Amino acid sequence: MKNAHSLQPFWENVEKALRLQHYFQRMPMHSLSVSGYTIHLGALAEALPTLWLQGQWSAIAVVCDENTYMHCWPLLQPLLPAHLALHLIVIPAGEAHKNVHTCVRIWEDMLRAGLERSALVINLGGGVLGDMGGFCAATFKRGLDFVQIPTTLLAQVDASIGGKLGFDFGGVKNSIGVFRHPIAVYIDPAFLHTLPERELRSGFAEVIKHALIADAAQWEALRQAPLESAVHNEEVILRSLRVKQAIVEADPYEKGLRKALNFGHTIGHALEAWALDGPLPLLHGEAIAAGMMAEAFLSWQLSGLPEADLEGIVQFIRRIYPLPTLPETSFEQLIALMRHDKKNTGGHISFALLPAIGQVQVDSFADEAAIREALCWYNTVL
Repeated sequence: MKNAHSLQPFWENVEKALRLQHYFQRMPMHSLSVSGYTIHLGALAEALPTLWLQGQWSAIAVVCDENTYMHCWPLLQPLLPAHLALHLIVIPAGEAHKNVHTCVRIWEDMLRAGLERSALVINLGGGVLGDMGGFCAATFKRGLDFVQIPTTLLAQVDASIGGKLGFDFGGVKNSIGVFRHPIAVYIDPAFLHTLPERELRSGFAEVIKHALIADAAQWEALRQAPLESAVHNEEVILRSLRVKQAIVEADPYEKGLRKALNFGHTIGHALEAWALDGPLPLLHGEAIAAGMMAEAFLSWQLSGLPEADLEGIVQFIRRIYPLPTLPETSFEQLIALMRHDKKNTGGHISFALLPAIGQVQVDSFADEAAIREALCWYNTVL
């Protein structure tokens, strides 16, 4: 079964506004509404004061990881109101710590701090921290208000938006979680200057994905722009945000169209989980980049993606990402991990595939033989 969705109509009005912007110009504050909350894109010092007008909180708990405590907390701390009790929770950084044990540690710190239901949680970090910090806020005392301040490109264009929260369990990515929206998201591209190049490349994979599934014009622009310029370009972030905004608004609980956002993720999540236990773990975006290559091959085989577009995707991703080949002995384990994917239906492994650049088909199924062929092909083109 295949359901085709072209997101191009969402862009007809957006394009008019974006043509008026200079591609590399620092943009003014932008606000986007998603499912009853607002995403603010721009300087944090300008946007954050509006938060204190939204509620009467008894205390603030800021959840950081070891990296954001060092590099990002000093930028946030002066912007917090002095009259509220402040509690800082610092957790280990990285996907390896996205588990129930870290959640227990956060809950314990919340309990020790005496947080009441009227407290506000601010999650300052990337996608791993936002997922767990939001999950812990959503479940502590049956739910505290929380705010996402994403500090990585990955979190700014994707992970912090849409209300998906949770952690990894049993070797399966994000297998425990809930939908719960923050009261606001504050995206300041200045945080990106705190990141190493590898983290920026990782986040850029989600920018690529948004272009491939929904914005053919943006795909062509990305292919022409130097990577260094693109990853720090606020207009690139805005266009990615508008893709996710449109999809989440249309399908907030992933019943149909929102599955489009999983292009590259069925294989990519399996690769990420598999590599996590090996000597060379992959960052999320690196695994998704590899997944997009393999799923572009499936798109060519099963959904009619033109071969020239497949070759363009492969060349672009190979130019940016130094990806590993996969031992054939790993294929069975990878397919076993794919069988646990949350999108699967009726025991079939489900994919979001591309019939063309800027279009996507959800609920597209591939059998194990086709998946193995895609993994073998991936190895041959690296």
